[in-house]
Amino acid sequence: MVREPLDNSAPAGPPVVAAEGAVDGHWVVRAQGDLDSDTIDPLFIALWEAAPGHAVVVLDASAVTFADSSFLSLLIEVHRRTELRVAAPGTVLARLLRTAGLDRVIRSYPTLEAALGDPPRGSGAPPAPPG
Repeated sequence: MVREPLDNSAPAGPPVVAAEGAVDGHWVVRAQGDLDSDTIDPLFIALWEAAPGHAVVVLDASAVTFADSSFLSLLIEVHRRTELRVAAPGTVLARLLRTAGLDRVIRSYPTLEAALGDPPRGSGAPPAPPG
């Protein structure tokens, strides 16, 4: 009997990086969907390439539905290279950041507009309270 090889690959979903570009002088990367070790690579590339060329990189997390430790590791690494801000994290993502203690290191904002409106750290302007 001849068996056909199994295809265990999951169907391709939407890309995890929905958009990226300059907005109000900051670089914004919009992520979406589940972010885990199987899907994180495009987001890693987008944030890693943006970090050296921009004083502020904003991750719009409003459409992120799940994240694991690989996502947290990526945030830490990008934060070491630039001022990283997380905009509009949902309840689950905000809880993950809080549990990992990253909410004390990486600023989160309730909306993308709030993240864009806050002056960069070290700009001389007083920091806005985190959201």
